[in-house]
Amino acid sequence: MPQSADIVMPSYPLFREQEYKDTLKNKQEAFEERIDDAKIAEVFEWTTSEEYKELNFQRQALTVNPAKACQPLGAVLCALGFEKTLPYVHGSQGCVAYFRTYFNRHFKEPVACVSDSMTEDAAVFGGQKNMHAGLENAKALYKPEMIAVSTTCMAEVIGDDLNAFIGNAKKEGSVPQEFPTPFAHTPSFVGSHTTGWDNMFEGIIRYFTLNYMEDKEVGSNGKINLVPGFETYLGNYRVMHRMMKEMGVDYTMLCDPTEVLDTPADGEFRMYEGGTTIDEVKDAPNAKETLFLQPWQSVKSKKYVKATWKQEAAAINIPMGLDYTDEFLMKISEISGQPVSDSLTLERGRLVDMMTDSHAWLHGKKFAVYGDADFVLGMTKFLLELGAEPTDVLCNHANKRWKKAVEKICAESPFGQNTQVHIGKDLWHFRSLVFTNQPDFMIGNSYGKFIQRDTLQKGKEFEVPLIRIGFPIFDRHHMHRDTTLGYEGAIYMLKTIVNAVLERLDEETRGMGTTDYNYDLVR
Repeated sequence: MPQSADIVMPSYPLFREQEYKDTLKNKQEAFEERIDDAKIAEVFEWTTSEEYKELNFQRQALTVNPAKACQPLGAVLCALGFEKTLPYVHGSQGCVAYFRTYFNRHFKEPVACVSDSMTEDAAVFGGQKNMHAGLENAKALYKPEMIAVSTTCMAEVIGDDLNAFIGNAKKEGSVPQEFPTPFAHTPSFVGSHTTGWDNMFEGIIRYFTLNYMEDKEVGSNGKINLVPGFETYLGNYRVMHRMMKEMGVDYTMLCDPTEVLDTPADGEFRMYEGGTTIDEVKDAPNAKETLFLQPWQSVKSKKYVKATWKQEAAAINIPMGLDYTDEFLMKISEISGQPVSDSLTLERGRLVDMMTDSHAWLHGKKFAVYGDADFVLGMTKFLLELGAEPTDVLCNHANKRWKKAVEKICAESPFGQNTQVHIGKDLWHFRSLVFTNQPDFMIGNSYGKFIQRDTLQKGKEFEVPLIRIGFPIFDRHHMHRDTTLGYEGAIYMLKTIVNAVLERLDEETRGMGTTDYNYDLVR
């Protein structure tokens, strides 16, 4: 069928037209030196076996889809959470294009971020000239009130010194001496996107408070600081604001990109919108306490708060699910002196009622989970609360202490006795685990769809559906507006998980007169 102004077909179903089938077939026969289908099927089947899994887990020199992104990506997200702040990456233009498109695809929003476009000559002679020109141009063109600088692999490999470069740029007048330019070294070849967020956040609070602690007094402003960490669910910022307001707690959200990543379509472009103000950052050491909502991913920042701000930075878990939200709100109540509000108590009761309503469908269901450290820990805990059984829990960039913490959580539940926890492993390892351990569902980001497709290729009875909760979500729209924290987030996750289970049951039992013995209208 020819394309025309009246008939414009997307790639699917366009590529199913006969002319495209013929073109692809000719390409395979003439140029691909394609292995025959029988051999492909044989090798595919072998990659689903226990034998292959054992070999796969011995792999050392290759990473296949690491289930993480690089440090500067996290640094960019952190910078977006501060008022009128422009993220600036000292490195190549291609790297910044990657960061921007990564967030574009997840948030479906334009993302402001600049680079100083280091090229081959800068890789040899250093990027100081790029820094001077880049800072001057960025300030003149985009008129930020703060520029937050991070680095990429190129700048780190050659040893560029951000502190010296920014200082020299100010001496030469590229930007005024008083213009805020916090920075963080974020080498892409170590750590992950969560490390980069932590490094950038520590860089920002260090810039504004390290040498200005003389008049600071813990508790003098009566507030509680909340630090979200690498958080990509905009609903999670909003639910934190709501819970604090309902309890009458005076607080500061240190880093909040909600508004700039969710601007309305009203004819006005907003390069900057919302965010934590510089004055709030300067005042943060005067708070009663600073709570890190993703403590496993905020190690450097937490250490700084304890050492420099002299705050306790109390140990809490990510407030996901029932128990951890209870613990979080009780800690807020303890610090602030405010009781947990009646509205939140009512919301908790609704969550418990929902868990009771759905437990029969979730009891004994098996889930494999992957993603970032705090998210995976919180999700594992919540699954155990629901009576579900996590089979395999994977976080590429977590450490051995995290592994022991998750194993302890699982050991304390009758539903976690067979859970295996994996660190330093990628999604190709995870693929082997899904084939050999055969969970009922996966929970993770969009990249799991390729594993689901592979399990379906083996046969419908082997298919492991993906439940999309995590980051990034590229192939579905508006899920980043949802919530995973607090009782509200638990309600959303419960609804998502149990309905995925029921949808799967419908799919397996909708054959008329054949499998519809359990195709019920009421469940």
